[in-house]
Amino acid sequence: MSQNLLQQIAANQAAARSLNRRSFLYSMGASLGSIALTGLNAKAASSPVGPLALKKPHLPPKAKNCIFLMMEGGPSHIDTFDPKPALKDLHLQKFTRSGEAKSAMESGTRYYVQSPWTSRQVGQSGAWMTKPWQHLAGVADDICFYRGCQVDSVNHPTAMFQVNTGNRFGGDPAMGSWVTYGLGSENQDLPGFIVLPELSYPQGGSPNWGNGYLPAHYQGTPLRPQGSPILDLKPTAGISPEHQRENLNLLSRFNHDHLKEHPWQDDLQARIENYELAFRMQMQVPGILDIDQEDDKTKELYGIGNDETEVFGRKLLLARRLVEKGVRFIQAYSGGWDSHDFLERAHGQRIRNIDKPIAGLIKDLKQRGLLDETLIVWCGEFGRSPDNGIRDGGAAYGRDHNSNAMTMWFAGGGVNAGHTVGATDELGAEAVDVVHNIRDVHVSLLSLLGLDDNKLTYFHAGRFKQMSQFGGQIIPELIA
Repeated sequence: MSQNLLQQIAANQAAARSLNRRSFLYSMGASLGSIALTGLNAKAASSPVGPLALKKPHLPPKAKNCIFLMMEGGPSHIDTFDPKPALKDLHLQKFTRSGEAKSAMESGTRYYVQSPWTSRQVGQSGAWMTKPWQHLAGVADDICFYRGCQVDSVNHPTAMFQVNTGNRFGGDPAMGSWVTYGLGSENQDLPGFIVLPELSYPQGGSPNWGNGYLPAHYQGTPLRPQGSPILDLKPTAGISPEHQRENLNLLSRFNHDHLKEHPWQDDLQARIENYELAFRMQMQVPGILDIDQEDDKTKELYGIGNDETEVFGRKLLLARRLVEKGVRFIQAYSGGWDSHDFLERAHGQRIRNIDKPIAGLIKDLKQRGLLDETLIVWCGEFGRSPDNGIRDGGAAYGRDHNSNAMTMWFAGGGVNAGHTVGATDELGAEAVDVVHNIRDVHVSLLSLLGLDDNKLTYFHAGRFKQMSQFGGQIIPELIA
């Protein structure tokens, strides 16, 4: 073997030993590998990336989006969708555990209270509703009522946390966070999880829509009910989009340099991406929030223009517009349901505020072909009791908190429409048929959206966590 050939072999071996990853990738530029790499890069560039990029569901989904209507304070099932005529004969009689009724009006005792309203069956399904529900009665056959739900707390904040996050003590991800974590969002220019709160936040505050231990990208974005829905939505006067883009590019370089030194701080990465999302939202959000673009017939459908229904009607019309734009999960709040006294006045007003807007939402989604792919949920944090303490000689009666019986309902998105599932006892004190804890409701709703609670997990504090905490079961009676 010639000396030149030996030298060439030695040189090749040395080159091979010195070839690092960067050199290898660089050398591909002179080969067919460069063509393949270019194709892969092009494919990656054309696909949305980031935490809200679309993800494949675990199951065939029946719904793509969810509008969650949260009635904060605990609406009474007895005075809405689960009437109890047996209370009429017990009205203002002493409450006893044995069910025996004795006349008693002495101060401090508890007494049975009847509903201030009569009830009737509506729709072909024969669903029960109290008299104040004038508009929802017209869409009763699109609704699945569930009377068997129970929660674990009669305290407002802990019950709110459990319904919203699965954990009574707060700090866990909200359902909307889990859904966007599992599925991503169809619109990368808007948050995947949007909240429409009251002027006063619900008991427990913003943790009701927090991301918990999930990355910060998945927290709910509240839109303010008064003033600008999002602060600083419009750029400062005199700042052009091009100028703002240059500022964000500079800030992004600084933030990424800082992130390289602190890679474990996921909130920094979320902040970087939120700056970019906020920039894109400045282009999209003003048009979406301008519901005055809707025609008068649509506004009237939601009760916009009427003082009693204006506020909630605007929320639900906005929810429909957000669904159309691909927002995955929207939660709208209605407060004031904690009626310990003056039940007829308080609940009556609340029902008038939401009745027409909710019926309008269902009709609007249906006529646009969106109801089948949009899951609507209606519930509070617990139900109410058939009894209460005496106030004002019994004249201003109301109801106490009740974690053992509550009514929820669902529409659209693959639910068993036109059916009433489960039952409570003759006084409405406790669920007795198709009884399930709220965790099973969560598992069922996730399933309708194409997510398996046992697969939708996140590793935190030494174990894989899930929304149901330690597992639950689907409620088959709720699903069509």
